[in-house]
Amino acid sequence: MSTQTAGEYKLPDVGEGLTEAEIVAWRVKEGDVVAVNDVIVEIETAKSVVELPSPFAGTVLALLAAEGETVQVGTPIIRIGEEGAAAPAPGPARGPEVIDTNVPPAGQATLVGYGPKQRTLRRRARKGDAVPAAPVVETPVVAAPVVAAPVVEEVAQRPSRDPGAVRALAKPLVRRLARDLGVDLTAVPATGPGGTVSKDDVLAAAGRSATSPAAAGARETREPVKGVRKQMAAAMVSSAFSAPHATTWVTIDATATVELVDRLRERREFAEVKVSPLLVAARACLLALRRTPLVNSTWDEAAQEVVVKRYVNLGIAAATPRGLVVPNVKDADALSLVELARALEDLTSTAREGRTQPADLAGGSFTISNIGVFGVDGGTPIINPGESAILCLGAIKPQPWVVGDQVVPRQVMTLSLSFDHRHVDGATGTQFLADVAGIISDPGTALLF
Repeated sequence: MSTQTAGEYKLPDVGEGLTEAEIVAWRVKEGDVVAVNDVIVEIETAKSVVELPSPFAGTVLALLAAEGETVQVGTPIIRIGEEGAAAPAPGPARGPEVIDTNVPPAGQATLVGYGPKQRTLRRRARKGDAVPAAPVVETPVVAAPVVAAPVVEEVAQRPSRDPGAVRALAKPLVRRLARDLGVDLTAVPATGPGGTVSKDDVLAAAGRSATSPAAAGARETREPVKGVRKQMAAAMVSSAFSAPHATTWVTIDATATVELVDRLRERREFAEVKVSPLLVAARACLLALRRTPLVNSTWDEAAQEVVVKRYVNLGIAAATPRGLVVPNVKDADALSLVELARALEDLTSTAREGRTQPADLAGGSFTISNIGVFGVDGGTPIINPGESAILCLGAIKPQPWVVGDQVVPRQVMTLSLSFDHRHVDGATGTQFLADVAGIISDPGTALLF
C-alpha cells in the first residue's frame, strides 16, 4: 500500500451498519508524527471498543473530536498533514455535508476491515475546527487494527476544547464513570496502583461508596444507555417481538459429564487449556445439530425463506463491564475437542477484557447462554437476532436423584431451549434438546452421532 501524506480522517464504519461511535481515548497528540496503520484513537461502538489505525502518514495537525464525544460515521475526527506542517487556524463554521462513502476521500488509504460501505451518510453540522490541543505525553501504539483492552492512560493535557485541563491517570472505564457522575478526575485523590484513580476513588469523590450505589441523600440515579448496552436492548426488543419464542426445558443427571471433565483435565492435551462442562455442552450442541439442522438456520423475512446453514458459528453469551455481548467461534463444528476448548477460552477471556473484534460478533448461527456460572438453575433465554435458537445452561448442583430403586446424590442441571416457532416446530426443538441432554447425561452416546 502506498504511503498517504495528508488529509482529514473521517470516522469509518468498523462494523455492520455502524452509525456512530464514542471517542474513548486519543493515542496521539497534536504534533505527533504518525505512519500508516499507527493506532491513533480508541472508539466505542455499539458492539465493542476498537482501536483505529491512521490511513495517513504525517504530522497530527488537530484532533477534531473530544474524548467522551459521540460522533457520526463520516465525521472528520483528526487532521493529519505533511511532516513539519503547522496546525491551521480555526476555520469558518461548516454546514451539513453529504458524504458519499462509496468513494474513499482523496488521499486516504483504504485499510483492511475499514473499507467504505454502500450508502450515503449525512454529517451533522459543526461549529468549526477544533481548537488545537495542548501537548500531551505520547502513549505506545501498535501497528495493526485490533480491539482495545482497557489500558491506563498517561498523564497528559486533555486533547479537547479545554486544552489547559491536566488529566489524571485512569482507565477509560473509570473516566466514563467520572464523567457520568460529574466528578473532576484531576481533583480526586488517587489510591490505585502507580498513582492511578480507581473506581472506588471516583465513587468516594461523588459521595458514594463501593457498596452503596446511590449518591449520598439521593433516592434515584440515572445512567445513560449507550454503546453495547444500547445495542443489546435494541436487539432483544427486536428479537422478542419479531420471532415467536417457544421454550422447552429438561432437568438431567450430569454426573457423567462432571466426571468426564475431571478426566479430561488430567490429560496432557488439555494441560494448558480450560476444561469445563460448557465444553461438553458445546460439543453436544454441535453433534445434535447434525440431526436437527433446522435449529441452525435463519428466517429471511423479506424473501419468506428459511436459510439452513451447513456450518455452525457457535455463539457464547458473555457478560462484560460494557454489557452483554455474544461473540462466536467460526466453524466450530469443524474443530476437534481440544481446538474447541482453546477457541472457547480465547473467546470468553477476550470478551471479558473488552477486546472482542466486531467480526467475532457477527455471523453467529446458534448461541449458548451459561447462566449456571451465577448459580442460577434455569431461565427462558431470548434468541440472538438472526438465529433460530438459544440453549440456556443452568447450574450443576448435587441433588437427590432416583437411580434404579434408590435415591442417591447426583450432579443435576437444567437445560432450556428457546426457538423460533415460525419454522422450528415443537418436535424439532424437543428432539434437539433431547439429543443434547442425552450426550450430557451419557457422553459415550456421542459415538452414535
